[in-house]
Amino acid sequence: MPHEDVPLKEFAARRRKLLTALKRSAALVFAGPAPSDHDTPFRPHPHFEYLTGLVDEPDAVLRLDPTHPVESRRVMLFLRPLNPEVEKWDGYRDAIGSDLRERLGIQSIFRLPMLGRFLNDSAQRTRSLACLHPLAQYDQPISPDLELYRKVAERVPGVSIEDRSDLLTDLRCVKSKAEIDQIQHAVDITADGFQNVLTNVRPGMREYEVQDLLEHTYRSHGSRRTAFQTIAGSGINSTVLHYRDNDGVVEDGDLICIDSGAVWNGYAADVTRTIPASGTFTDRQREVYELVLKAQEAAIKAITPGARMNEIDQAARAVITKAGYGDAFIHSIGHHLGLETHDPAPDAPLKAGAVLTIEPGVYLPDEAIGVRIEDDVVVTKQGCRNLSRNIPKTVREIEQAMKR
Repeated sequence: MPHEDVPLKEFAARRRKLLTALKRSAALVFAGPAPSDHDTPFRPHPHFEYLTGLVDEPDAVLRLDPTHPVESRRVMLFLRPLNPEVEKWDGYRDAIGSDLRERLGIQSIFRLPMLGRFLNDSAQRTRSLACLHPLAQYDQPISPDLELYRKVAERVPGVSIEDRSDLLTDLRCVKSKAEIDQIQHAVDITADGFQNVLTNVRPGMREYEVQDLLEHTYRSHGSRRTAFQTIAGSGINSTVLHYRDNDGVVEDGDLICIDSGAVWNGYAADVTRTIPASGTFTDRQREVYELVLKAQEAAIKAITPGARMNEIDQAARAVITKAGYGDAFIHSIGHHLGLETHDPAPDAPLKAGAVLTIEPGVYLPDEAIGVRIEDDVVVTKQGCRNLSRNIPKTVREIEQAMKR
């Protein structure tokens, strides 16, 4: 069923915007197949999730046809046929009827075997099919819409296939109030997880125990999954950007770089804090930490509608480079955040409503010092608002929170 706390009228408004942008072209958006194994949970393609809120219907397809003469058929949803034998194993599903239409806010719902008939009708009438899914690189599988359109074009002469993959990227990069509220709640849950770590982390713990402190808190607050695999790297592991093992021992005197985020109603948080295992930074650790914090503050100050991500990156990079650590800042300043941890975004000036991560870092393997500080911010008309501002971040705040 659709996301709680995001009203059906918002999903309908998103679809109307997309219909307007498509002009005369018809288009399909695919939920994607079920995982091949029962241990991996299904999650729909974020484009499908964004337009429908529907998260439990593998193989579903949304058809958009802005010029259809019947208004109720400009948006059509196609679902797998019911299969009582399968559903005894995988879960019961709703029959198509007024209750389902009302719950989804979509009037025209059919089973997948009907898709070919309606898609052919769209192709013959519009002669234009639009690709909305991200286009694949040459060494990747073809996007599902392009793959199907090619088959249609072989059977319906004169059909053109258009690249409109920018449309949903543009829509998704500006968040509504309801979306920002979901992200804020995910961040607030994440904040409680970090507070649990600050209160309970001790030298001698394993890194996976630090991870457990976070993720147990997320689950106890209703978050069903993490936005990505939590990173909890101590000592030399703090210098590895995408550290995954989380099996080292946290030694006294180590820094711990913790990158994690809860999910709420499909929307992700993504926060990093670097903390001293002992509860107190050494002089050298403090020096590096405060440099990274200064760089982050410069980047956040540079955020405003009309700014580009490369300009925000440069604001942080200039601080770190001036201090002599330019080669130790090995990644970009951040990314858009939403239904995906790395939400798609156009290479364009920022607009109010964009939600970004800002995460400078300095990594010094020879000293086993890795420092990254990451916050989630929303662009406003005046600048930005820090959604994760309540998570201790300054040296004083962290040491105070860890005071035993």
